[in-house]
Amino acid sequence: MIVVPEAFALERIRKSGDAGRRWITALPGLVERLCERWEVGLIEGDPLYGDLALVALGQRGGEPCVLKVSWQEHSTLEEAVALRAWNGRGAVRLLEASPDDGALLLETLDPVRSLKDIDLLPAAEVAGALIRRLAVPAPPGLPLLADLAEQVAVVVPRRQAAMGNPLPRRWIDLAVGLARDLAAAAGAALVHADLHYGNVLAGTREPWVAVDPRAITGDPERSVPELMWWRLDEADRAADMRNVLDALVAAGDLDPDKAKAWTIVRAVDYWLWGLGAGLTEDPLRCRRLLETLA
Repeated sequence: MIVVPEAFALERIRKSGDAGRRWITALPGLVERLCERWEVGLIEGDPLYGDLALVALGQRGGEPCVLKVSWQEHSTLEEAVALRAWNGRGAVRLLEASPDDGALLLETLDPVRSLKDIDLLPAAEVAGALIRRLAVPAPPGLPLLADLAEQVAVVVPRRQAAMGNPLPRRWIDLAVGLARDLAAAAGAALVHADLHYGNVLAGTREPWVAVDPRAITGDPERSVPELMWWRLDEADRAADMRNVLDALVAAGDLDPDKAKAWTIVRAVDYWLWGLGAGLTEDPLRCRRLLETLA
């Protein structure tokens, strides 16, 4: 039986109330049943965790593996669909999946070494190359980037008005126009829509491997924005930000106009969302990006 880390339990209960409490209470029993079903023996030690998932290290047939169980807010089904399509190509290898339980069994990577640990420009080059490798034909049933872009075009001005117009009007208009253009020209590639430096871990089968995909169907350039703002504090000057964008585009053989456009659209959208959520640092990062790129 695992022991759910107290910090993970308290945060989930704080965010999700009684439903979160019931999930946390049931989690040890769920993990035990999954281990029996998939013939996994857990390795002694405290489980790891993120915002939405608990991760337990184990072994199956003498090989190391990772059992990941996610809160219902995360779409395990879409994650499993994407991982099967990639089949270990630039992404963590999927061994088993039980979407109804929010559970995946995955190959083991190095949980303490990610692209956050290497210099920014080399990290951007690795990430850009991964964007290109992950851009395989999308399997059916995933959310469409065209729909998401149209949704942004509608939500951004509404949110801006509801919050008392905190952003310059020119940036709102620019983001809406670009979002509609991007929706009209959206492609059909499988896209990791949460590809930041912390979601690329060191592996043994491959040097760097993407994890925790939010899978959508569209253009690979949609993966760029998170990589632009995640380590923005290390890009002191406007030229440094442009160099990071250029490195991502070159390594990923991406369309530079689409990469820039998606960065602008997401910066405006995330800035407004962050203000509404009470964030302080991320809206400032979005402002810096827009001052440089828009």
